[in-house]
Amino acid sequence: MELKGKRIGFGLTGSHCTYDETFPVIKELVNLGADVVPIISSTVKTTDTKFGEAKQHLETIQSITERPIIDSIPGAEPLGPQEPLDCMVVAPMTGASISRFANAITDSPVLMAAKATLRNRSPVVLAISTNDALGFNAQNLAKLLPAKHIYFVPYGQDNPVKKPTSLVAHMSLLPQTVEKALDGEQLQPLLQPFDQ
Repeated sequence: MELKGKRIGFGLTGSHCTYDETFPVIKELVNLGADVVPIISSTVKTTDTKFGEAKQHLETIQSITERPIIDSIPGAEPLGPQEPLDCMVVAPMTGASISRFANAITDSPVLMAAKATLRNRSPVVLAISTNDALGFNAQNLAKLLPAKHIYFVPYGQDNPVKKPTSLVAHMSLLPQTVEKALDGEQLQPLLQPFDQ
């Protein structure tokens, strides 16, 4: 399946250290012909970190997608019945967002867009990035893994010695994951190691 002409929601949450890997993937989706709709959490909108200023991140996202950024829950709600997406991506998806999504808490624009997409029985693709996926958040990951219409960008332990509970998605595999998800399939293998 090609992504040309597909309407892809792209939600970013607060794993600021992964933005350098995430922005090129957004650009790749655009280059493949997808209509990318950017959606951000309040953390992305307001938090400056050592990985960059919020304003700079917003400018980068807008310049890549050439679309207004959805940054409110009311702004994301129409992505259900009124302005449906072919697929919703959350990349990066933090541990906090995994926890909320797995427990049906819709308290951010990104999670509202994901919920709206599931309502339409369209695929939601998650690219996780969290230090506790194999810790307290393992139970939430386990809830999402068998859920209908939810797919994962293949992930692995990025540093099993120093961060034994951490899992991070292989962002380079995101476009392939979206293509498979649009066909109702999970890209395999799901667990893929990082070069150590």
